[in-house]
Amino acid sequence: MLAIDRLHSNQGGMAPTMDTSTEKVMDLHAAVSRFVPDGAHLSIGGFTCNRNPMAAVYELIRQKKTGLHLYAHSNGQGVDELVGSGCVARIEIAYAGTGRFAPTCIRFRKAVESRAVAVEDYSNYQMTLRFLAGAMGVPFMPTRSALGTDIIRRWGFSEQERRSDPRLPDEKLVVMDNPFGAWAETERVVLVPAIRPDVTLLHVQKAGRDGTARIEGLTFADVEQAKAASHVIVTCEELMDAGELRSQPHLNQIPGIIVDAVVHAPHGAYPTACYRYYDYDPAFLNDYLPVLRLRPGLPERLPHRSHGR
Repeated sequence: MLAIDRLHSNQGGMAPTMDTSTEKVMDLHAAVSRFVPDGAHLSIGGFTCNRNPMAAVYELIRQKKTGLHLYAHSNGQGVDELVGSGCVARIEIAYAGTGRFAPTCIRFRKAVESRAVAVEDYSNYQMTLRFLAGAMGVPFMPTRSALGTDIIRRWGFSEQERRSDPRLPDEKLVVMDNPFGAWAETERVVLVPAIRPDVTLLHVQKAGRDGTARIEGLTFADVEQAKAASHVIVTCEELMDAGELRSQPHLNQIPGIIVDAVVHAPHGAYPTACYRYYDYDPAFLNDYLPVLRLRPGLPERLPHRSHGR
């Protein structure tokens, strides 16, 4: 039903599609060029310094994409380098950091402090629910998360900005009385608006030529981010024949029918970690910090790897 909903829904941005072709393998330049225009509403997967889609992030930077409205659950290196490269105009996120390396991302923090980027923050749980609502094709999800906190009161986007942009919900969050009275011992609920990106970028361990993708270890909010989007680009450590993934279908999380492009990109999460393939690079992440504190741009030492087919 999700695929059918995406085929017939109108998200207000790019026209949603349902790609049923069985060969979706392309190079990274072609995938980003085709599916990520300037100003796109873009979602990136991963969590802090784990499985960030860094190969795709670097391709966005190389192509000088601008005006992106970025969504992330709790991301680190990917968010920081996109923001530091001037690709991002607005961002909605729960947390931007790489743990002990940068409890708050350096370029992200500076961009927010200088008002170069507009940011709206939600709790981790709320971001998950927002992606889930987008995946389900419903406008919002109810929760008790954030009741009594400033997350409800403090907005990153003004009412005027929301009225002038049909892609933004009219309000950040809505608090309402429980329509079922005190059912479930809950008097009030918070409604969190759905996220429906134009494009989601993910890095996974294994993907088939038809787009079927397998994530090993924690999935974070990646599955919901993929199902909520109009288009999905998957980079992978290993490119598999579809039959190999279908032999154990219960291990696959992302159906090929919602994926538009598959890019074979070994080490495509570097310098962040990819479970069972490589850990994050502490030397890179440590070197990254002092360079950014002194210079306004990206660090001089970026990973140069070939991410093609």
